[in-house]
Amino acid sequence: METNNRVLDLIIIGGGPGGLTAAIYALRAKLDMLLIEKTGVGGQIALSDIVDNYPGLPGITGVDLMAKFEEQAKSFGLEIEYTDVEKVTDEGDHRLVKTTSGDFRAKTVIIASGAKPRKLGVPGENEFTGRGVSYCATCDGFFFREKNVAVIGGGDTAVKEALFLTKLVSKVSLVHRRDALRAEKIHQDQALDNPKIEMEWNSVLEEIKGDKKVSAVVVKDVKTGETKDIAVEGVFVFVGILPNSDLVDCDKDSGGFIITDEQMQTSIKGIFAVGDVRVKALRQVATAVGDGATAAFSAQGFVEDLG
Repeated sequence: METNNRVLDLIIIGGGPGGLTAAIYALRAKLDMLLIEKTGVGGQIALSDIVDNYPGLPGITGVDLMAKFEEQAKSFGLEIEYTDVEKVTDEGDHRLVKTTSGDFRAKTVIIASGAKPRKLGVPGENEFTGRGVSYCATCDGFFFREKNVAVIGGGDTAVKEALFLTKLVSKVSLVHRRDALRAEKIHQDQALDNPKIEMEWNSVLEEIKGDKKVSAVVVKDVKTGETKDIAVEGVFVFVGILPNSDLVDCDKDSGGFIITDEQMQTSIKGIFAVGDVRVKALRQVATAVGDGATAAFSAQGFVEDLG
């Protein structure tokens, strides 16, 4: 689909929780809008085995939760263009969204492009990605049934994915650079009580070894400097995220996350940002939903002020 000279009221970039919520609110407000998604709606949460902290839907899978979001948005007439966004610019009277399928124009844009997993940059990581190194336990855990694996990280994602892996693997070595986990307390307790999880405290990953596939990881004790090999066939890395924010030249923090005000507006008038791509204290489905609703309301006001 090519809009040519058609100027929409709103373009939403990204079909995760924030983007789909914004779409629902925008469509209910009768804005002429389009959602652009690179591959498929759902975002990173669609890769989650269980979402147990979204109000009203305890224990739902990420896929099922996002299917509900998509179904509701489509019930209001959501239009989706599947293409890759290259750049978003302010053209004065409209915002220009350049994609691999052509140019699209709108009075407002909501960037809900999310984030991608951060890599460690250790020897063996790139070489064994797809051959033992993964950034998604729900996607790849099945391939490591009854095997030993390592999970790198101590935050909520790392601990939750480690717990998921215990349903499939023989043992999980959880490598964390501190002496205490940073995950939610409920998940910490579950991990510490799980006999399949072995904690590697005060440790960092130094190297991933193998021939055609992963055979071991080298971890270093940050206090003593000593290193040791742990025999594993899989390595799951969860050490943070990098925002997909290169598509717009607006104010960002040192990590590349987009800075917004309380109305979700960026430093460029008429361009808003929601969810994982923006600076915020908590990145969860619930907070992305709030961002999306706020941004859609702000975009509606912006369009109305234009007359």
